[in-house]
Amino acid sequence: MKISYPLGASILSKVMEVDHTPLKLQIWDTGGQERFRSIVSTFYKGSDGCMLAFDVTDMDSFEALDVWRKDFLQKVNSTEQGFPMVVLGNKIDLKDRQVSKEVASSWCKEKDVAYFEVSAKNDINVVQAFETLTRQALSRYQGVIENYLTESIKLSPDDQPTTKCC
Repeated sequence: MKISYPLGASILSKVMEVDHTPLKLQIWDTGGQERFRSIVSTFYKGSDGCMLAFDVTDMDSFEALDVWRKDFLQKVNSTEQGFPMVVLGNKIDLKDRQVSKEVASSWCKEKDVAYFEVSAKNDINVVQAFETLTRQALSRYQGVIENYLTESIKLSPDDQPTTKCC
């Protein structure tokens, strides 16, 4: 299902199974147009992960990655290093490449973000990128749950009930 909005965002649902766990993803494709940036950034809050994409045939789209990344992390109030995020270098099927794989990989390594060279048109590495991001988000979510559940919380009744009188 895909719902398009005139505000620069499309919402898609996708069901994936990652590590034997069925997950329903809600994907907000906000696009990269500068004129929508102030509007779409309100959609970021509550996100479990972020997929940033640039066009390998357009240096400006690559150079904008840092701005989009910082804006996203600021809006989700996350300065943490391990927030689930991947970067896609799209349109690798085209010949007039302006951003080399080495330059993009280096930028991602510096930011500690996974990088995938993809072709949405030819379906190259798209599934792998989604699986990686979903695994990262699932791992982070499970880590948060484990941090909040300690032995001080008992969800099972005691073996011996206690009786109290006033």
